Amino acid sequence: MIVVTRLNGTRFAVNPDLIERIQEHPDTVLFMVNGARYVVLEPMEAVIDLVADFRARVVAGATITASHSPAQPPPRMV
Repeated sequence: MIVVTRLNGTRFAVNPDLIERIQEHPDTVLFMVNGARYVVLEPMEAVIDLVADFRARVVAGATITASHSPAQPPPRMV
């Protein structure tokens, strides 16, 4: 999840996988795949950076998890 700020100052979390597109005109608007729209204070570049950081954390976490998992033996043929 990424945390963004509504125009009234309240913060909320958004699943970046559900963002369809982002536009600035002049406010930043997140268009979600379900048709919802969120107007946020963060500039478009900042939202893109938040999404990139989120994805980097996911990949890093998967890499760490994979490196700490015990090796699985191959399946036995019967």
